[in-house]
Amino acid sequence: MATRSFTTERQRRLGTELRRMREAAGMSIQEAADLLGTNRSHVTNTELARFGVSPDRVRTLATHYSCPDTAYVEALAAMAGERHRGWWEEYRGHIATGGLDLAELEYYATSLRVFTAMHVPGLLQTEEYARAVIAETVPTWPAQELRRRLSHRMKRRDILDRDEPPACTFVIHEAALRLQFGGPDVTRTQLKELIQSSLRQNVTVRVIPFSAGGLPLPGLTVMYASGYVPQLDTVQVDSATSSEFLDAHAQLSNYRVLMERITRAALPVKESREFIRSVAERT
Repeated sequence: MATRSFTTERQRRLGTELRRMREAAGMSIQEAADLLGTNRSHVTNTELARFGVSPDRVRTLATHYSCPDTAYVEALAAMAGERHRGWWEEYRGHIATGGLDLAELEYYATSLRVFTAMHVPGLLQTEEYARAVIAETVPTWPAQELRRRLSHRMKRRDILDRDEPPACTFVIHEAALRLQFGGPDVTRTQLKELIQSSLRQNVTVRVIPFSAGGLPLPGLTVMYASGYVPQLDTVQVDSATSSEFLDAHAQLSNYRVLMERITRAALPVKESREFIRSVAERT
């Protein structure tokens, strides 16, 4: 079997889940290899996503590992059956793999919960506002690279216009509303667009005012992406220099609590919309 030239975060997640399934069965790599009629290297490479795996193979593994959760197994089989190239692949080799994995995560999520502290969430950014945000990157991108990253960010927005878009909740700190990326005019236009976005049926926008006090902030941006089953949820934490994807069960549990705490600190939907409008009028 040919080894993949690269692996995506989603492919690695499938391999990780197969390893977790095997370990939950109390089975070693050698025991799994013997049971499957293969060698240790094949099992290891499958769990590390170096080798692909078919949906039927996933179901066979689940049977051998005595996994009783049919919904979970079928969700993994569906992941194994994905063969099309996502639109983000045209950017491979041009932007960091974290950006590609983020677009893939958003594309397959059933729902998204996003918290941002320093700027409007990427999925809700206007083109001019996004250009201004990306332009602040250190080191500064050459014009061609900036346009490429801007194009990638704008294409990410398309998930909001799908026939069955994910339910998205965006919690935005007041600081993000007041930082004027691109100047007053660009910011004002962005805030008005944010209000319009909040009227979408699948979009909820809530604001945390300064008066809410301190918050548990592990990064500048946090995204909690729900999978088809809770075991396949993923957290993406964005900092000034990197993007990290988290999926350990304890991490997911902690971030669910964190996102609930952050959401409780936010204003209700209508009050948030009025708050954004008042900031826009004063910008």
